[in-house]
Amino acid sequence: MTGKSRKKEEVPTEEVVEEVQVDPLAEANAKAEEYLDMARRVQADFDNFRKRAQKEKEEYRAFATADLMGDLLTIVDDFDRALEHADPESDIAIGVNGIRKNLMKVLESKGLKEIDASGKFDPNYHEALCTVEAETEGDVAEVFQKGYCIGNRVLRYSKVKVTKKKENTNTGVGE
Repeated sequence: MTGKSRKKEEVPTEEVVEEVQVDPLAEANAKAEEYLDMARRVQADFDNFRKRAQKEKEEYRAFATADLMGDLLTIVDDFDRALEHADPESDIAIGVNGIRKNLMKVLESKGLKEIDASGKFDPNYHEALCTVEAETEGDVAEVFQKGYCIGNRVLRYSKVKVTKKKENTNTGVGE
């Protein structure tokens, strides 16, 4: 026999199979931890859902009455106009003023707030109807109609007159 015809001898290999002992108690504890973790997540998700639903319910309640409040504001405006033309010491003016105050207390208890119309013009809360020349630019000069909001939502914009800076119209003589 030559070296070329040699056959490789096969060496039998023995597979070593080790049996892994699984501890049933450790496996049960791992499953219990997994289930406890899932239960905590479900509980947290439900708690978040409950809070979100409560918040949405409150927002819906606040904005559901917005149309009614808008209609009632026209009545408040009528009371204001009546009080402007009445003698403040008359019994009727005192009664109308009392009714107006009570109506405003009810509306304010439902979240209505008057928009501050003093100071600078803010297009987020004011509607400029006209301008008037003054020393400063962008101030509210006069309020034609009060504005109101519910929370951060504007129910009615304040209708105002806004100042604009006087233009120098001095033209030099002889130029």
